[in-house]
Amino acid sequence: MSKRTLVIGASENPARYSNKAILALRRNNHEVLGLAKRKGLVEDVAIQTNFPEQENIHTVTLYVGPQHQSEYYADIIRMKPQRVIFNPGTENPEFAEKLEVNNIDAEEACTLVLLSIGNY
Repeated sequence: MSKRTLVIGASENPARYSNKAILALRRNNHEVLGLAKRKGLVEDVAIQTNFPEQENIHTVTLYVGPQHQSEYYADIIRMKPQRVIFNPGTENPEFAEKLEVNNIDAEEACTLVLLSIGNY
C-alpha cells in the first residue's frame, strides 16, 4: 500500500540521505512530496519551499536537525500524519512529546532501513 510521504530536508544532492530516501520511496511506489529551503527536483519529485497544504500525508520523515524543526511543529501537527520518522541525527524528545500528545506516532528510525527490510 502506498503511503504518501513528506520528506522534510529534501535535497537534490545524491550524497544526502534525504535524496536517497526520496529515490527509495519512489522505487517502493510511495507518493513523495519534498520540502526544503531551496527548490529542486529529484527525478519526478519536486522539492517545494512552502509547507504543502495537501492532506492525507501518511508519514513525515525528517532530515533536518532538532534546531531547525520548531518552525515545522504547528504545520506537521495540523497535517495530522499517522507518524513522524526521526531519522538518525534528527531525534528530538520535545517534538516527539508534542506529536504523541496529538496522537501522532513519533518513531526514531531510519527510513532507508525501514524500506529495505519491508517495515515501512
